[in-house]
Amino acid sequence: MMKRALISVFDKTNVVEFARELTGLGWEIISTGGTSAKFKAEGIPVMDISDLTKFPECFDGRVKTLHPNVEGGILAIRDNETHIAQMNELGIEPIDIVVCNLYPFKETILNPEAGHEEIIENIDIGGPTMLRAAAKNYKFVSVITDPEDYSKVIDELKSGEDTSLETKEYLAAKVFEHTAHYDALISGYFNKKLKITSPKTLTLTYEKMQDLRYGENPHQNATFYSQIQETEGTLTAANKIHGKELSYNNIGDTDGALETLKEFEEPTIVAAKHANPCGIGSAKTISEAFQKAYDADPVSIYGGIVASNREIDKATAEIMSGIFLEVIVAPSFSKEALEVLTAKKNLRLLELPEILKSDYSSFKGKTVLGGFLIQEMDKELIGEKLEVVTEREPSESEMEDLMFAWKTVKHAKSNGIAIAKNKTTCGVGPGQVSRIWALENAIRQGEDRIAGSVLASDAFFPFSDCVEAAHAAGITAIIQPGGSIRDKDSIEAANKFGIAMIFTGMRHFKH
Repeated sequence: MMKRALISVFDKTNVVEFARELTGLGWEIISTGGTSAKFKAEGIPVMDISDLTKFPECFDGRVKTLHPNVEGGILAIRDNETHIAQMNELGIEPIDIVVCNLYPFKETILNPEAGHEEIIENIDIGGPTMLRAAAKNYKFVSVITDPEDYSKVIDELKSGEDTSLETKEYLAAKVFEHTAHYDALISGYFNKKLKITSPKTLTLTYEKMQDLRYGENPHQNATFYSQIQETEGTLTAANKIHGKELSYNNIGDTDGALETLKEFEEPTIVAAKHANPCGIGSAKTISEAFQKAYDADPVSIYGGIVASNREIDKATAEIMSGIFLEVIVAPSFSKEALEVLTAKKNLRLLELPEILKSDYSSFKGKTVLGGFLIQEMDKELIGEKLEVVTEREPSESEMEDLMFAWKTVKHAKSNGIAIAKNKTTCGVGPGQVSRIWALENAIRQGEDRIAGSVLASDAFFPFSDCVEAAHAAGITAIIQPGGSIRDKDSIEAANKFGIAMIFTGMRHFKH
């Protein structure tokens, strides 16, 4: 009996060549709609699906392959005598290869002009049904979703009568990966449309960007995946224009720098190490901002990440070139800047035009043993209002620095402290198990620059000891969430030392 292949594809890449090879090997081609028309135009013999089903394609093509002559021909078990008898009785002939890729649902939801009705029309029904049927019966049916697999199948058919069981199983696995991804996109679309943030079951889908050399350590494998939508302004949308491939740690650290950078509108440089800000500077020009960020901590920036919200010009590049940096990410680089920076062959340069875009992923997640934690992105900055809780109000310059420090500490690991002066960090104390230790580390880092600075704490002070340490170091104003049962102790200590203190009404733990 002549072998038969059912081919119905939206993506027609190389499908004509594949069908021509099958025909040359003596296969019969069955096809639908536009695929069938393309084969006929290319002179490839083809049976229309309606000739197989004895039923016309109908409802604007919504129904064409959902028929026993199709699904039965795919699903029948070829070494089952009962199945073979039923096929003969019903006049169903086997289908030995299914080639199908689906309506472009992803491309449709990515199109800002697409409305709801168009999106719904691009939910494929018959395609996934055929694919799942063929994949379920993979011992007898070869199923192809990816044009890259055409040559593999043809090569095996040329060397034997059929594809190997190993290849069939590989192709079937790709089907279920493909349909799971497709269905996850659809459920994600409806969850977003209906504002469902905590569905009963959570199915996420991401697309592989690259395999990485290793993870946090050389003995750990790692891969970088991208979400499908809302990637503008994120690291997944960055274009690497120079340097080595990004490592797992590069990606995590650069992402941390980007999150911090998005808090600032004026020309700002964020230097980061281990995803924590180690030096931040804002100024009228980006070269001045970089100099501030460097001076804030010239030790930790070594081997660090730099994120800029303005084009890197020649003046800035010349300062940067004298320092060992792993990654520089910016909206653009001037031609002169590139001439300077590309002289360092390993330095990774990332161009991210929409670097300030903040409307990206709606959630933050992380794995735990046996589970997955998910939460909304922390896109807020303060509560309902800022409240001055001390007798002295901060001056205008102190207020500017307080907000600068507050934006910084929001992105430092908890317990986090940030000290700032003149829109420059003087010291950052991230990730300590004690708040007073975080403060002491930040003060020690700032040394003689601390006098006249301001302090931000990501969560409330449980005791007055941080206020006392701040006063001893010469800090003049404090911003913190408030909300401790001992707030009164901290307020009294601040009044005693003439320190202005503001409550934000919102904490920013980052664990």
